[in-house]
Amino acid sequence: MKEKVGHCSRCGKEVFCLDGFLNGVLDEEKNLFCFECADQPTN
Repeated sequence: MKEKVGHCSRCGKEVFCLDGFLNGVLDEEKNLFCFECADQPTN
């Protein structure tokens, strides 16, 4: 099952939940990021 949960806070890409697993990262401030943006260092 694939369910859209929101958009990446950095690039705007759609982030999905795939079979109950978040296909992205949620940080301490509850910002949602795709895996590509989550791997990039913050400035």
